[in-house]
Amino acid sequence: MTEELDLSGQVSDAGSEEVVLTPAELIDRLEQAWMNEKFAPELLENKSEIVECVMEQLQHMEENLRRAKKGDLKVSIHQMEMERIRFVLSSYLRCRLMKIEKFFPHVLEKEKTRREGEPSSLSPEEFAFAREYMVNTETYLKNVALKHMPPNLQKVDLLRAAELRGDIVLFSRDYVIDLEEGSQHLIRYKTIAPLVASGAVQLI
Repeated sequence: MTEELDLSGQVSDAGSEEVVLTPAELIDRLEQAWMNEKFAPELLENKSEIVECVMEQLQHMEENLRRAKKGDLKVSIHQMEMERIRFVLSSYLRCRLMKIEKFFPHVLEKEKTRREGEPSSLSPEEFAFAREYMVNTETYLKNVALKHMPPNLQKVDLLRAAELRGDIVLFSRDYVIDLEEGSQHLIRYKTIAPLVASGAVQLI
């Protein structure tokens, strides 16, 4: 593990567009990203280039092990190191997927409103996963959850409260709902039709 790796897209302190990392420095970057993601309450910027470089490095290590002499103590040491790196990598990716599943409406909305040139929180694969998870969740709610509701509540719509001059409070015969700005609700369309027409809420 002595060769150096190019990590394109990462900006160095000198302001260049490319940073050359040794394998040890690359693993340090992965561990740092893993710990930050593990303890941060939100989904952080994706480190897809680090992930790709680590996967390439694991392939190089496997090729080197196949060429090594059997019984060499270094083989066992390198195998343990590879397992450790795989654990960190898997844990990092799994942590991100759990956050995407938990916060997918916010994650997709943030990606939708991201300014041009602003770093994305999602890799292309994670974005596809989040979209598919959203579709599957909505399908589940419509095909399963609604069947257990009374007939008069089975026609519902997902909505998000838009930018408001103040919070909206809906009064109904059976309930009261406080629509805070940016909040999301599952509710009958007839109840919020006037708000849709006025632009106070948005169907999603």
